[in-house]
Amino acid sequence: MDGFVAASPTPLLQVEHLQKRFGNVHALDDVSLSVFPGQVTALAGDNGAGKSVLIKCISGIHVPDSGRLLWDGEPVELRRPRDAAELGIETVYQDLALCDNLDVVDNMFLGRELHRGVRLDTDEMEIQAAVVMRSLSVTTLGSLRQKVGLLSGGQRQSVAIARAVLRHTRLLIMDEPTAALGVSQTEVVLALVRRLADQGIAVVMISHNLNDVFRVADRIAVLYLGRVVGAGAARDFDRQRVVQLMALGRSDRPTVPDTKETVDVRVQG
Repeated sequence: MDGFVAASPTPLLQVEHLQKRFGNVHALDDVSLSVFPGQVTALAGDNGAGKSVLIKCISGIHVPDSGRLLWDGEPVELRRPRDAAELGIETVYQDLALCDNLDVVDNMFLGRELHRGVRLDTDEMEIQAAVVMRSLSVTTLGSLRQKVGLLSGGQRQSVAIARAVLRHTRLLIMDEPTAALGVSQTEVVLALVRRLADQGIAVVMISHNLNDVFRVADRIAVLYLGRVVGAGAARDFDRQRVVQLMALGRSDRPTVPDTKETVDVRVQG
């Protein structure tokens, strides 16, 4: 995963006219979205907008009622998380699903341990874990054998991300990756998100923090009551437009912001 990989003009994932109901609740209403390799796509929206349902459809937890998903231009059916994982889709949820009593290596290989005969190949797992951490430029961990329960919030997020990209991950979905993190820890995680995209991985990031969105996103999609009410390049949005779309489902702001409001969407480091 070393080196910069230019973003592809061809979508890796295309969501077309997705519908999902839960009883009388129309969670997704004709949702269409394109996700590109080497880019960060930020999903913005208020609570109940449909963001979580959308990523669960992409990750194989929910099966849409109608519509379709295209992967590399081909229709796919994701009826369980394993179907998504086999394509290279991984998801890091807010709870991170880490085991505090296990160390970094054990967490990264939990459920997919390497064996040499009937014994765990602990040396090879540690080597592979170190390679992934180096490729992501994660330098804040003192030891890969440190218990995860002793790590900071930013370090824990780094471990969860590294675990997700340990295999052949092509699309990484992240649910509020900087929630409850301090300023310095947020910087570390945002730099890591940007680094993943620069290595050619497609990243979908849910975030309520618009500062974070405009720091790392290449594309923004805003959901409102289960519908996509705005989508496009991050440079075509400003914060006021995103807030209006989130709150009202519409905006009177121009599509292309004034030059003075253009923000740098890259994180240094």
